[in-house]
Amino acid sequence: MAEMKRTSLGVQAERALLVSVLLPGSTNDPMDPVGELRSLAKTAGAVVVDEMVARRQRINAALYVGSGKAQEIADRCDRNEVDTILFDNDLTPAQIRDLEEITRRKVLDRSELILDIFAAHARTAESRLQVELAQLIYTYPRLRHMWTHLERVAGGATTAAAAVGGIGTRGPGEKQIEIDRRLVQKRVSFLRGQISEIDRRKMRQVRSRRDTFGVCLVGYTNAGKSTLMNLLTGADVYVADQLFATLDTRTRKWRIDGGPNVLLSDTVGFVRDLPHHLVASFRATLEEAICADLLIHVADASHERVEQQIQAVHGVLDELGCDRSRVLLAMNKIDRIADPTVRQVLAGKYDGAIFLSAATGAGADALAAEVARRAGGMPVRVRLRANCANGRLMQYIARHAQVERQSYADVTAEIDALMPAETLAALRGFGADVEVLDPR
Repeated sequence: MAEMKRTSLGVQAERALLVSVLLPGSTNDPMDPVGELRSLAKTAGAVVVDEMVARRQRINAALYVGSGKAQEIADRCDRNEVDTILFDNDLTPAQIRDLEEITRRKVLDRSELILDIFAAHARTAESRLQVELAQLIYTYPRLRHMWTHLERVAGGATTAAAAVGGIGTRGPGEKQIEIDRRLVQKRVSFLRGQISEIDRRKMRQVRSRRDTFGVCLVGYTNAGKSTLMNLLTGADVYVADQLFATLDTRTRKWRIDGGPNVLLSDTVGFVRDLPHHLVASFRATLEEAICADLLIHVADASHERVEQQIQAVHGVLDELGCDRSRVLLAMNKIDRIADPTVRQVLAGKYDGAIFLSAATGAGADALAAEVARRAGGMPVRVRLRANCANGRLMQYIARHAQVERQSYADVTAEIDALMPAETLAALRGFGADVEVLDPR
């Protein structure tokens, strides 16, 4: 495809003006309406030099904001030497075009900024495919306003299509915009096919682990999920103090001391009003959350907008169809709370929440005990005598038992282990001789 008018959607090291337009029913934090946008801009690498908030009863069809506010934005851009304007709202292609004509600056809306951050943080082939699909779905209806060559016809000597196509491109031909749209549609179809295969493979992987209790970490971006993952499993998961540091699901075995083995998964973080096409593209990645037996909702208890962040996560979980009854709220970063009344207020508002610090390990035992309880109750110490030739039985023991001692005599194995009480009936059904040593 030909050269874009906007050479980059990124805002790395660019001087940015943040604009948040508040409409009736807005979910922005009333105390700091631009707070989340500021964090997104920082993660994207922008230098925030100015911020402004506009309140409107309805959207202006042409400019989203009124003409007077658009001119005010342009004046502030000139005064502060702004390179890029970042809107905390989703704009139409025509609105972006008209705002760029008035301000003579690049304008990015909320979805485009989030997509740019995702593109910068995608490290695996799977996440790159998902980000590219989301970008193309976003870009397709905006092609007419993003390209400089729209009125050229394939058949002219200067078009890329003519240079490549040769025979068959002469004559009236197609406008370059039509060629570009067809290329985008073809690429979208290809990516959807690739991601569908990833979906099927991911679902097979998830379903193959149904015999093991599955726990998934979900939560607002930068709430500390990856740090908690490292604490609980000893995994070396990438951690950074920025939004969307994790885009790929990682699953590790979590050996709960004195409890059952579980599989713990870390997922991409959520934000308020996460773009729908991004959620759709990352559905394979979020399959772990959809199918998990238990969701640990990690929230940053020290954040001044923690209540709004919790609501934002609830919104995404509802969109994914996750059952709220499977959610355990874990209030993280309590080591950063200086005022004890903050914790008391949160404990009163969120009954049953576990308070912990993934950085120091405080409260991790309480979390593990609650997960063990939900995974089948506190375990009992048993002595098993099983036939080694019974493959299904030995596999069941390996998945559900925490083995302390084992010995063999001919084809019989004698195993001392900790197991959830509810698994004992299944063990006897497999033909194992079960003796309870310590009912706890």
